[in-house]
Amino acid sequence: MTMYPEVKAETRRVVVVGHGMAGSRVVAELLAAKPELDITVYGAEPHVPYNRVLLSNLVAGKADEQSIQLLDAQLCGTSVKVNSGVTVTAIDRESRTVCASDGSRTPYDALVLATGATAARPPLKRLTCDDGELLTGVVTLRTLDDCREILRLAAEASERSGRPARALVLGGGLLGLEVARGLVQRGHRAEVLQFGPILMERQLDEGAARALHGALAAVGVEVRLGTSVLAVAGRERFQGVECEDGGFVPGDLLVLATGMRPDTALAAAAGLPVGRGVVVDDLMRTADPAVFAVGDCAEHRGVVHGLVQPAWEQARVAAQVIAGVPEVAPYRESRVVTRLKTSGIDLASMGEFAPDGTEDDTDVVVFQDTRRNLYQKVVVRDCKVAGAVMVGESATLGTVTQLFDRHDPVPRDRRLLLFPLAATAVGETVLPDDALVCHCNAVTKAEITAHRGSDLASVARTTRATTGCGGCREAVAKLLES
Repeated sequence: MTMYPEVKAETRRVVVVGHGMAGSRVVAELLAAKPELDITVYGAEPHVPYNRVLLSNLVAGKADEQSIQLLDAQLCGTSVKVNSGVTVTAIDRESRTVCASDGSRTPYDALVLATGATAARPPLKRLTCDDGELLTGVVTLRTLDDCREILRLAAEASERSGRPARALVLGGGLLGLEVARGLVQRGHRAEVLQFGPILMERQLDEGAARALHGALAAVGVEVRLGTSVLAVAGRERFQGVECEDGGFVPGDLLVLATGMRPDTALAAAAGLPVGRGVVVDDLMRTADPAVFAVGDCAEHRGVVHGLVQPAWEQARVAAQVIAGVPEVAPYRESRVVTRLKTSGIDLASMGEFAPDGTEDDTDVVVFQDTRRNLYQKVVVRDCKVAGAVMVGESATLGTVTQLFDRHDPVPRDRRLLLFPLAATAVGETVLPDDALVCHCNAVTKAEITAHRGSDLASVARTTRATTGCGGCREAVAKLLES
C-alpha cells in the first residue's frame, strides 16, 4: 500500500502557475475546500481564462470569445490575486518563492504547476524566419491569439484573391480535423495533410477511420493520407508545402496541428524530476511535497493525458490535499471518452477498441454501413465494456458510454449494444440517477433532471455540465426537455 506524508495544516499561502483550464479549476477547488487561503495566480496569457477545448467552435463561428470564458474564473472574485499576462521565470524551492517577469517575488507554502503545453512544431525546412518566428501565414492552434490569427489570415487571403481562402492543416488528429471543419463552415477550403495511413490513429481503427474519412468528404473537408511534408514554400509569406514524393500542395495559410508538448521548463530548471511531463504521485505531488503539478504538464504513472476531464480530476485531488481535506481519494487513471466536436459528424472513442483477437474472454461487436459512413464497434471483456468506437449517429452511444464508465455488466445479447432496441432495453431512459452525463465535471443524471424546464445556460452555470469538452451538450438538452 502506498503511504503518503501527512498534509501540513499550516498551509496558508498558495501560488498557482498557470490560469488556464487546469489552473482556474485548482483555484475554484481551493476556494471550495478552504476559502481562507491566500491564493496568488500567474497567467502568461493576458485574457480571462477560457475553454481551450472550444477554440475550434470559435474558428467555425459557432461561439464567440465571451461564450467560451470559463465559469471557474468568475469564482475568484477579489479573494484571489490574479496576475494576468505575467509569467513565472523561476522557482526557488529552498526559500519557497517564485520569481515573475514583472520583477515580483511571491512566497508560497504550496505551489501548483498548471503550465499546460505548447504546440509542437514539426521539423520542416523554411518553417521559421531568421528570428525563429513562424513564416507569415503559418500558425499553430493552442491559444486564443492563435485562433484570432487563423481567422485573420483566412479573411485577408480571401480578400486578396477574391475567393475562399485555401487552408492546409498539417495533422489528422482531433484538433486538426476540428479546425479544418471550422474553416469550411466559415466558407473557406480546408485540406488535411496526414502523414499516417489513417486519421486519428490513436483513437480509431481502420474501419472507423474510413467512415470518418467519408464523413469529412461529405461536409467539404479534403484529406490526403500518407503525405510526408518536407518543407514550406514561400519567402515573405506562406505559399504551400513541398512533399517527399516531389509533389507541391498550394495554400494561403498553414495550420500546424501536430501535437502538444508539456511545458516542463520551469519544473526542470527547479530540479524537479521530468519525463514527458512533470512527474507526480497519486496525490499530484512532485518529488518536492510542497510542489504539485496538474493538467497537460503533469505525468502520472508514465501518462500525460492532455485532456480536460483528467485535468479537472487532478485539480480536485491537488486542491483537497493542499487544503488539508482528510482522507483524500488519490487520483487514478481517468476513463476518458474522446468526442469529435464538429458539426455534421458524430464520433466517440473510449477505452480499448482494437484487441488482438486472441483473448478467450473478449467479444467484439461491429456494425458497418459504408454507404452512410457508419461504423460502430464495442469491445466486451469479462461481460463489461472495455472500449468502443462509434462514427455516425448512434442510438446507443449514451448507453455504451455509461456501461463503460460504470463497469456495469452488458446484456447477454451483445447486439443490444449497437442497435436501437438497446435504447429501450438498457438505454438512457432506465439509467440510474447517479449515472454520469457530463464526464468532464462528474455531473449526474439526477443533478441535471432536477433542473428540468431550465435553459441550458443556467444549468451550465449551476452544475458546470457542458462546460468541459462540450460532448454532453445534446444529452443534457434532451434530459432538460424530457
